[in-house]
Amino acid sequence: MTAFASTSAPHAAVPVQQQVADLAAALIGSWQEGYLKDRSHAVGALARLRRGAGREAGETPDLWSLIDTGPLHTTAEGERPLGEEELVYAENALHAALTLWAFHQQSRGVPMHRRHTRERPGGLGAAVRRLMPTDGTDAPVRKRLVRAGTAPDLPTLTQRLRDIVALLRSAKAPIPLDYALLAGQLYLWQCPDGPAAVRRRWGRSFHEQLRTRPDGEQNTTPASDENATPDTDKDAS
Repeated sequence: MTAFASTSAPHAAVPVQQQVADLAAALIGSWQEGYLKDRSHAVGALARLRRGAGREAGETPDLWSLIDTGPLHTTAEGERPLGEEELVYAENALHAALTLWAFHQQSRGVPMHRRHTRERPGGLGAAVRRLMPTDGTDAPVRKRLVRAGTAPDLPTLTQRLRDIVALLRSAKAPIPLDYALLAGQLYLWQCPDGPAAVRRRWGRSFHEQLRTRPDGEQNTTPASDENATPDTDKDAS
């Protein structure tokens, strides 16, 4: 159930947050596979998505036909259609998650979107924890996660997440993230009491990685500029 469901209306069989996560997984999965195989359509899609980074959903006409939100407008028998506010929140969350993934995946030859499992936590908190030494914490890195959780609005949150993703992609061994999980959380973040709920999930994810981290895993934080982009970027544009 979402914050918008009423007791008098039939509920969607799948919560909206999960619908957003599933759609993000389907879209990214297709593009990521094609990008890693150097297929032109996927390389082009990644470049287009990156150009939409930092902008609000719908502000970049070039992405209207690329980010297909059609499944969110399709109502199965017995389900209720999504409300206008739900659709806006879903579109915002998808736009933010997809453009962040495109920035993360740029010039990387391995998947930067990886689904979360208990054995390999893929949440944001877990990814931030992997940037830190095994025998302690890195206060500046941890502060970035805290600042993201206290963002006053979605554009600010997206920018602060981009700063974290810059660290993940620039690590000695680039650290992947479950962008489907993140998309669902970005949807929830926009709902009443959503920010507090998402902060709790990021905190649990942080400690989950601490429990599952293999012994001897080293800090992967890069020594170079966190925003550096290789000059040999095949899809730079």
